[in-house]
Amino acid sequence: MSFVHLHLHSEYSLLDGACRLKDLVKSVKDKGQTAVAVTDHGNMFAAVDFFIEAKNAGIKPIIGCEVYVAQRTLRDKTTQFDYNPYHMILLCKNMTGYQNLIKMVSIAWTEGFYRKPRIDEELLEKYHDGLICLSACLAGRIPREILSGNLDEAYKKAEYYNSLFGAGNFYLELQNHGIKEQQTVNNALIRISRDLKIPLAATNDCHYIDKKDSDTHNILMCIQTNHTVNDNNRMEFPTDEFYIKTEEEMLSLFPDHPEAIENTALIAEKCCVEFEFGKTKLPHFEVPGGEDHFEYFKRKCYEGLYRHYGASPKPSVVER
Repeated sequence: MSFVHLHLHSEYSLLDGACRLKDLVKSVKDKGQTAVAVTDHGNMFAAVDFFIEAKNAGIKPIIGCEVYVAQRTLRDKTTQFDYNPYHMILLCKNMTGYQNLIKMVSIAWTEGFYRKPRIDEELLEKYHDGLICLSACLAGRIPREILSGNLDEAYKKAEYYNSLFGAGNFYLELQNHGIKEQQTVNNALIRISRDLKIPLAATNDCHYIDKKDSDTHNILMCIQTNHTVNDNNRMEFPTDEFYIKTEEEMLSLFPDHPEAIENTALIAEKCCVEFEFGKTKLPHFEVPGGEDHFEYFKRKCYEGLYRHYGASPKPSVVER
């Protein structure tokens, strides 16, 4: 057995994650773990740097994202209904999944942004190939339905996501940070897992490297929310358990469900994204008349400049 962290926020979860990539990879390696995922909130800024750091350390990098899913559609932007999107973990199995994930994340920023960069289920239905989905933390759709007492709806969404991503590509996510609501959610998730034959996966929602870093992380949260550590109404995490834990610590949290630990390693085995460096990825552009690409681009720029501002003297030298 070998536990793998699949829900983790690096320094690129801005003013929320405190896991610096070098420290993250070192911590994972020191704990004897062979793979790790980075799933930053709503972005994939860390992907390339994380891939390089992990590969250099002999750790398998798993590329992912904790996306925000609009309650209705990504184009709906009404405070009463669309202020609080759901969370969802998406992990790339292959380059098809990577291309689909970066497509969705890009659309989330350019078309779905409303306080947060949001995708929606229509987008998931179009770009789900090559991805593994985890049901996320207490802010996930299924956990929220459970906590709202809508167990039937939780079952329906679990069936929907399992059908969408395909058997073996959707997991119900167990977490235990010492939060009362998590036990309620876990009990229901275990029941749904048994009834619908959907596998479990244990995660720890890492936001910092070591347990002692929780105070530093609270300061980060204060900066994010414009508060000080002395404010009584400041936002803070309810416990100091959001760190990179060992396999033994994770097993102790879920003694009755070791399969949820084992499944993290199985998921890691399925995720095989490889970046190729040193090769231009830009598509070839056919220039009319066989003109030099640089000269064609320069000419089109001047034409646009003249068209917008009117004729003006042409600079004698343009550096490549």
